Amino acid sequence: MTNPMRPGRATPGLPTPPKGWPIGSYGTYAEAQRAVDYLSDENFTVEDVTIVGVDLMQVERVIGRLSWGKVIGGGIVSGAWLGVFFGLLVSLVVSGAGFTPVVVGLVGGIIFGLISATIPYAATRGQRDFASTMQLVAGRYDVLCDPRSAERARDMLSRLSN
Repeated sequence: MTNPMRPGRATPGLPTPPKGWPIGSYGTYAEAQRAVDYLSDENFTVEDVTIVGVDLMQVERVIGRLSWGKVIGGGIVSGAWLGVFFGLLVSLVVSGAGFTPVVVGLVGGIIFGLISATIPYAATRGQRDFASTMQLVAGRYDVLCDPRSAERARDMLSRLSN
Protein backbone atom coordinates (compact mmCIF):
# COMPACT_ATOMS: atom_id res chain seq x y z
CA MET A 1 0.00 0.00 0.00
CA THR A 2 1.31 3.42 -0.84
CA ASN A 3 0.71 6.82 0.63
CA PRO A 4 -1.18 9.07 -1.82
CA MET A 5 0.90 12.02 -0.65
CA ARG A 6 4.13 10.22 -1.58
CA PRO A 7 3.50 8.16 -4.72
CA GLY A 8 5.60 5.05 -5.19
CA ARG A 9 6.86 4.85 -1.60
CA ALA A 10 5.70 2.33 0.98
CA THR A 11 4.13 3.70 4.14
CA PRO A 12 6.74 3.50 6.91
CA GLY A 13 5.94 1.35 9.92
CA LEU A 14 3.55 -1.05 8.18
CA PRO A 15 4.49 -4.73 8.31
CA THR A 16 5.85 -6.30 5.15
CA PRO A 17 6.30 -9.98 4.32
CA PRO A 18 9.83 -11.29 4.76
CA LYS A 19 11.98 -11.67 1.67
CA GLY A 20 14.92 -13.88 0.89
CA TRP A 21 15.93 -17.41 0.08
CA PRO A 22 15.61 -20.16 2.71
CA ILE A 23 18.96 -21.21 4.11
CA GLY A 24 17.70 -23.40 6.95
CA SER A 25 14.57 -24.71 8.64
CA TYR A 26 14.41 -25.57 12.35
CA GLY A 27 11.92 -27.12 14.74
CA THR A 28 12.45 -24.58 17.52
CA TYR A 29 13.24 -20.91 17.77
CA ALA A 30 16.33 -21.73 19.84
CA GLU A 31 17.75 -23.80 16.95
CA ALA A 32 17.10 -20.99 14.45
CA GLN A 33 18.67 -18.49 16.81
CA ARG A 34 21.70 -20.78 17.21
CA ALA A 35 22.10 -20.89 13.42
CA VAL A 36 22.05 -17.10 13.13
CA ASP A 37 24.44 -16.80 16.07
CA TYR A 38 26.79 -19.23 14.31
CA LEU A 39 26.67 -17.08 11.16
CA SER A 40 27.44 -14.03 13.30
CA ASP A 41 30.38 -15.80 14.95
CA GLU A 42 31.70 -16.62 11.48
CA ASN A 43 31.57 -12.89 10.54
CA PHE A 44 28.65 -13.32 8.13
CA THR A 45 26.57 -10.21 7.43
CA VAL A 46 23.62 -11.12 9.66
CA GLU A 47 21.74 -7.97 8.64
CA ASP A 48 20.76 -9.98 5.53
CA VAL A 49 19.15 -12.74 7.65
CA THR A 50 15.56 -13.07 8.91
CA ILE A 51 13.99 -15.69 11.19
CA VAL A 52 10.41 -16.44 10.18
CA GLY A 53 7.93 -18.42 12.28
CA VAL A 54 5.78 -20.59 10.01
CA ASP A 55 2.47 -22.36 10.84
CA LEU A 56 1.67 -20.09 13.78
CA MET A 57 -0.44 -21.43 16.65
CA GLN A 58 -1.89 -19.77 19.69
CA VAL A 59 -1.25 -22.03 22.68
CA GLU A 60 -3.09 -21.59 25.97
CA ARG A 61 -1.44 -23.39 28.86
CA VAL A 62 -3.64 -23.96 31.90
CA ILE A 63 -1.72 -23.17 35.08
CA GLY A 64 -4.34 -23.77 37.76
CA ARG A 65 -7.90 -23.78 38.99
CA LEU A 66 -9.55 -20.51 40.04
CA SER A 67 -11.82 -20.13 43.05
CA TRP A 68 -13.40 -17.14 44.75
CA GLY A 69 -10.72 -17.31 47.45
CA LYS A 70 -7.87 -17.16 44.92
CA VAL A 71 -9.52 -14.33 42.98
CA ILE A 72 -10.19 -12.25 46.09
CA GLY A 73 -6.72 -12.95 47.51
CA GLY A 74 -5.05 -12.02 44.23
CA GLY A 75 -7.09 -8.82 44.01
CA ILE A 76 -6.17 -7.81 47.56
CA VAL A 77 -2.45 -8.46 47.04
CA SER A 78 -2.17 -6.71 43.67
CA GLY A 79 -4.28 -3.78 44.86
CA ALA A 80 -2.26 -3.45 48.05
CA TRP A 81 1.02 -3.27 46.10
CA LEU A 82 -0.39 -0.66 43.77
CA GLY A 83 -1.82 1.38 46.65
CA VAL A 84 1.41 1.30 48.67
CA PHE A 85 3.37 2.36 45.58
CA PHE A 86 1.16 5.39 44.94
CA GLY A 87 1.05 6.20 48.65
CA LEU A 88 4.85 6.25 48.78
CA LEU A 89 4.98 8.51 45.74
CA VAL A 90 2.54 10.96 47.33
CA SER A 91 4.41 10.91 50.64
CA LEU A 92 7.61 11.84 48.81
CA VAL A 93 5.96 14.85 47.18
CA VAL A 94 3.83 16.11 50.08
CA SER A 95 6.04 17.22 52.96
CA GLY A 96 4.93 16.56 56.54
CA ALA A 97 2.25 14.03 55.57
CA GLY A 98 3.97 11.14 57.33
CA PHE A 99 2.55 7.70 56.57
CA THR A 100 -1.01 8.90 55.96
CA PRO A 101 -0.71 8.74 52.14
CA VAL A 102 0.71 5.20 52.40
CA VAL A 103 -2.18 4.02 54.60
CA VAL A 104 -4.78 5.73 52.39
CA GLY A 105 -3.10 4.27 49.31
CA LEU A 106 -3.06 0.80 50.86
CA VAL A 107 -6.77 0.88 51.73
CA GLY A 108 -7.73 2.42 48.39
CA GLY A 109 -5.56 -0.08 46.52
CA ILE A 110 -7.15 -3.03 48.32
CA ILE A 111 -10.64 -1.77 47.44
CA PHE A 112 -9.62 -1.13 43.82
CA GLY A 113 -7.94 -4.55 43.59
CA LEU A 114 -11.01 -6.33 44.96
CA ILE A 115 -13.32 -4.60 42.51
CA SER A 116 -11.06 -5.06 39.50
CA ALA A 117 -10.57 -8.78 40.24
CA THR A 118 -14.03 -9.89 41.36
CA ILE A 119 -16.24 -8.18 38.76
CA PRO A 120 -14.59 -9.84 35.72
CA TYR A 121 -14.55 -13.22 37.51
CA ALA A 122 -18.21 -12.90 38.45
CA ALA A 123 -19.06 -11.96 34.87
CA THR A 124 -17.80 -15.35 33.63
CA ARG A 125 -20.47 -17.11 35.78
CA GLY A 126 -18.33 -20.20 36.23
CA GLN A 127 -17.57 -20.60 32.53
CA ARG A 128 -13.85 -20.05 33.05
CA ASP A 129 -12.70 -21.37 36.43
CA PHE A 130 -9.04 -21.66 35.52
CA ALA A 131 -5.99 -19.47 35.07
CA SER A 132 -3.85 -19.74 31.95
CA THR A 133 -1.12 -18.13 29.91
CA MET A 134 -1.21 -17.51 26.16
CA GLN A 135 1.70 -17.99 23.82
CA LEU A 136 2.19 -17.63 20.09
CA VAL A 137 4.37 -20.45 18.76
CA ALA A 138 5.35 -21.66 15.30
CA GLY A 139 5.40 -25.15 13.85
CA ARG A 140 8.82 -24.42 12.40
CA TYR A 141 11.27 -21.53 12.03
CA ASP A 142 12.78 -20.77 8.63
CA VAL A 143 15.93 -18.71 8.30
CA LEU A 144 15.89 -16.54 5.17
CA CYS A 145 18.77 -14.67 3.63
CA ASP A 146 19.24 -12.05 0.95
CA PRO A 147 19.69 -13.89 -2.38
CA ARG A 148 23.13 -12.36 -3.06
CA SER A 149 24.66 -14.13 -0.03
CA ALA A 150 22.24 -17.03 0.53
CA GLU A 151 24.44 -19.70 -1.04
CA ARG A 152 27.39 -18.77 1.15
CA ALA A 153 25.18 -18.76 4.26
CA ARG A 154 23.72 -22.17 3.36
CA ASP A 155 27.25 -23.59 2.98
CA MET A 156 28.26 -22.16 6.36
CA LEU A 157 25.18 -23.62 8.07
CA SER A 158 25.90 -27.05 6.57
CA ARG A 159 29.13 -27.05 8.59
CA LEU A 160 27.16 -26.23 11.76
CA SER A 161 25.07 -29.40 11.56
CA ASN A 162 28.18 -31.60 11.23
